[in-house]
Amino acid sequence: MGLIYGYDIYLRPRNVARALANLVALAPPSRDVRPLEVTLPDGDRIVLPFTSNFGSEPVDCSTSGTLDLDTSLVFDVDDALREYAQVSGLEPEADGGIGIGYIYVTVRFESLLHPGYASVECWAATTWMSRLFERSASVRKLFTDLTAESGGVCCLFDTGDGGPEHICWLNGEPVEEMVSGSRFPERGTLVAAWGDFEV
Repeated sequence: MGLIYGYDIYLRPRNVARALANLVALAPPSRDVRPLEVTLPDGDRIVLPFTSNFGSEPVDCSTSGTLDLDTSLVFDVDDALREYAQVSGLEPEADGGIGIGYIYVTVRFESLLHPGYASVECWAATTWMSRLFERSASVRKLFTDLTAESGGVCCLFDTGDGGPEHICWLNGEPVEEMVSGSRFPERGTLVAAWGDFEV
């Protein structure tokens, strides 16, 4: 089946609209898809330059606990991104960044770790892209910056195999920790450490 690596961002549900708006700001300006209208559980509406399950029909999340998006995001170039772009035949955007898609996003309005927090899970579409997510400091920075700018409390690098996650961001600070380490022996101790971080 291949590798499925991703970054999981945890935040209060009130910050989901802000996180989605921040994702929009990271989309390649050259991407040409029909706008997707999404109604959030609280009734707010947001228009996104993405698809949902590869369609552009309006999505109403008032009757669903999740929102699935097919995205493309622009990353600053580092050595790992440069190599990926050269082999993939990707051209830089006007600002010099590299647009990569598809990146699959699942928004859970009640996260799997704690129902009082939402999650924005951003998954690589291929094994090769998963390896890029693992190697690239620029990819990691984009997702930790997204966490900070969206008022997130935690960002995990998740290898999708049920193994220990890498903690990249916690309560306003970049960190290098593991779930299963001495500080956070299991997920419950990590969740207990979450606070509300606002910018």
